[in-house]
Amino acid sequence: MEASALETRKLDGDKAQRIVAAMRASVGARGAAGSTFDLVAREAGVSRGLLHYYFGSKERLLVEVVRRDCDERIAALEHALARARSVDEIVQALVASLEAFVQGEPGAQAVLYEMVSASRHSEEIRVELAELYRRWRALLAGALREKEREGIVRLDADADSVASILFALGDGLGLQLSSDPDWVSQGSLEVGMRTARRLLGAGI
Repeated sequence: MEASALETRKLDGDKAQRIVAAMRASVGARGAAGSTFDLVAREAGVSRGLLHYYFGSKERLLVEVVRRDCDERIAALEHALARARSVDEIVQALVASLEAFVQGEPGAQAVLYEMVSASRHSEEIRVELAELYRRWRALLAGALREKEREGIVRLDADADSVASILFALGDGLGLQLSSDPDWVSQGSLEVGMRTARRLLGAGI
């Protein structure tokens, strides 16, 4: 990874948080194309040069927004899964993570979906997103293996495969909920929860 990308990882102060928050909010309001460094710098209260110094490009700043959002979601999900003592509690933890994403700051959703689209044309973005998804799957698969050792779940397949399908359910539902806020989704959510329970071995 290039040095400037490594610098990004070390940007943990107040200015960094303001820059990341400003980019997230700007993408939610204007889209990635309309979120220029000039606009983001002004809204973050920093110089345009500081954005270039730490991030180098708009793509790297977008990646950092997604990475930080995912870090928070991963930490929250890891905490909830560690406390889960039944299949239903595991499913509820997954549903809560999905709801937090859909009902949270619109900019977080917009940035992620914009980055998925941009990854078709940027190898750097594709690699970063792939790593984030690997971390998500690894976290859930590890938690499921632990729950299986504890006798809480009896997985329908290997933990990695179950984790990938559970996340696919969440991604698909999240995309539909974000795209169509008026969608009457309760029935579909219940089907998704039943599918999750089957994958986790409920009722076997």
